[in-house]
Amino acid sequence: MQSDKILLDHGSGGKLAHQLMIDLLLPLFDNPLLAPLHDGAVFDVAAGRLAFSTDSFVVDPIFFPGGDIGDLAVNGTVNDLAMCGAVPRYLSLGLILEEGLPLADLKRILVSIRAALDKAGVQLITGDTKVVPRGAADKIFINTAGIGVVPAGVVIGGDGARPGDCILLSGTMADHGIAVLTQREGLRFESDVVSDTAPLGAMVQAILAAAPGVRVLRDPTRGGVGTVLNEIALQSKVGMVIDEELLPVQPAVAGICDLLGFDPLYLANEGKLLCCAPPDQADAALAAMRRDPHGRDAVRIGQVTAEHPGRAVMRTRIGGQRIVDMLSGEQLPRIC
Repeated sequence: MQSDKILLDHGSGGKLAHQLMIDLLLPLFDNPLLAPLHDGAVFDVAAGRLAFSTDSFVVDPIFFPGGDIGDLAVNGTVNDLAMCGAVPRYLSLGLILEEGLPLADLKRILVSIRAALDKAGVQLITGDTKVVPRGAADKIFINTAGIGVVPAGVVIGGDGARPGDCILLSGTMADHGIAVLTQREGLRFESDVVSDTAPLGAMVQAILAAAPGVRVLRDPTRGGVGTVLNEIALQSKVGMVIDEELLPVQPAVAGICDLLGFDPLYLANEGKLLCCAPPDQADAALAAMRRDPHGRDAVRIGQVTAEHPGRAVMRTRIGGQRIVDMLSGEQLPRIC
C-alpha cells in the first residue's frame, strides 16, 4: 500500500515500517555502524573520557526561518556535548511521528538532519521510529542522544568561573526565540529574523586551543543568557556583572522584543555560547570565536566578580544597576 502520509502501520514493525527504513532512512544515513540495522551500535572509542547527552525536541512550528526541527535536534545535542569540552562523534535518532504527517515533510526534515550531521562532523549510528494515532502528538517529536570524546586535560563545568574572568558571548541574543515566535504567530515585519541554529563544536575546539585556561562554556538555549549567567553564578559561587551597552541584539530582534514585551536576555539561542575566560587569555578566546563563521559577532559582555556571589547584575545604560534574575515561568513554550 502506497501513501503520501504517515500511517499507523509505519510504526508496526512490519512491511511499511521496513519500507520506511529501507526507502527513506537508510539511503540518507547509511554508514558502516548503522548498516546492520541492529537495535544498537557497536563501535570503538578512544581511551579516555566520554561525554554523553540526550535531548528531546518538540518545537512548534516544525519549520521556521533559518531551520527546522531536524537540524535543531542535531545541533542541540552536538552543542551540549561541545559545552562539556568534548569533540562530538556519534548520535542516535528517535522519531515519534503522528499519523497523517506528510511523507514529504518527513523527508524534508531527514534531509535537514543529514546536512546538519555532515556540518557537525558526526555520524548517526542507531535510531528508532514510533507512530502514534492522529491527535496523540503534534506532527513529529525528535529525541537525539550523543557521545563525544573529551580531550586530555580539558575540564569544563559550570563551577569553574573565577573572579576576574571575562564573560564572552559569541553573537547576538534571542534570534532563535524571535524567529520561532514570529513564524508561529504569523507575524510579519520589514526585517526577517532567522534562527541561529548551528553546531558549535569547531568553535569550542578553537577556543580551547587558543585559551586553554577556559573553564566554563555554556549554550544559552531555553531561559537565555540571563538564566545561564545565574546558573554559572550559583554553581561557581561568584557574582556576574554584565554591561547593558555591550549586549549584542540585532535591531530587528530588539524592535520586536520592545513591541511584544520580551526581554532578549531570556529568549532562546540555538547557535551561541557563553565563555568565561581568564583575563590574560580573554583576547585570544575572543579572537578564536570571531574567526569562526558562527562567532563573527562575538563580544565581551562583562566580568566575573567575588561580590554578590550567586547573582547576576547588569549595569544599565543610564548608569544604574539591576539584578538579572533567573527566568521565572515560560515565556515561549515549545521553543526547541
